[in-house]
Amino acid sequence: MDEIDFQLPNAPIIEAVLDIDCDLPPALDLSSLQADAADALRERYPKFRRHFIHEQVVTKEADRPPELRVNEGLGALQFLTEDEKQLVQFRPNGFSFNRLAPYGSLDDYLPEIEASWRTFLTIAKPVLVRKVGIRMINRILLPMQGGKLDFGEFLQVPPRLPTTGEKLVLLGFLDQHLAIDAETGNRVNIVKTTQLPEDDKLPLILDIDTFQPCHVAPEAWGDLLAKIKSLRTLKNRIFRHTLTPRCLNLFSPSA
Repeated sequence: MDEIDFQLPNAPIIEAVLDIDCDLPPALDLSSLQADAADALRERYPKFRRHFIHEQVVTKEADRPPELRVNEGLGALQFLTEDEKQLVQFRPNGFSFNRLAPYGSLDDYLPEIEASWRTFLTIAKPVLVRKVGIRMINRILLPMQGGKLDFGEFLQVPPRLPTTGEKLVLLGFLDQHLAIDAETGNRVNIVKTTQLPEDDKLPLILDIDTFQPCHVAPEAWGDLLAKIKSLRTLKNRIFRHTLTPRCLNLFSPSA
């Protein structure tokens, strides 16, 4: 099985995000797009909400007391399906498509991504695409025995404690890597961490964020699609080679 066809029957993806970051017309007011976007998307995305960004900045100059500045602005127009498992976002710097579990395959959602992107294209009139990204957040329940777990049975490169002579038991970890594919220019931020145990399972979060800076005409969907598929291949390769065969077997129908 190659990386393009790689698909799991019970994928552990809890959220998938596709971002297309782009330059919008300088004078554009995002809130002015709400009515037209809601009309265009209402049949598939009947629910709507605004997402606001709240930022606090503390500045300190010599011989002056600290000053607190609060910035607040519209972060996104969000259009959601009735069950709120899927949403489209119009952002000040681009477009996003989010899908929560259950998640099938990217191929299942590409027609909808293209359709909603074309709606964004018509209404927001982006000038230039600057970045394309795919982020997959996986939550994997690793089985423990007697409250213990050997990460080497589930991760190709498991975390290890230093040899100190003491009886240290690894309870959790946070691991992050940033890399670039020298051949394609695709980049990836990989985060692995654990959450608190649930009964006899230890939740492992595997967050794979692939992206590529670019300069693409917004109407060139073929070029954008090629980048999306390239990023999907890298994401699959990272996922497949991060986990051991035993871990991958957890996602089979009989697991």
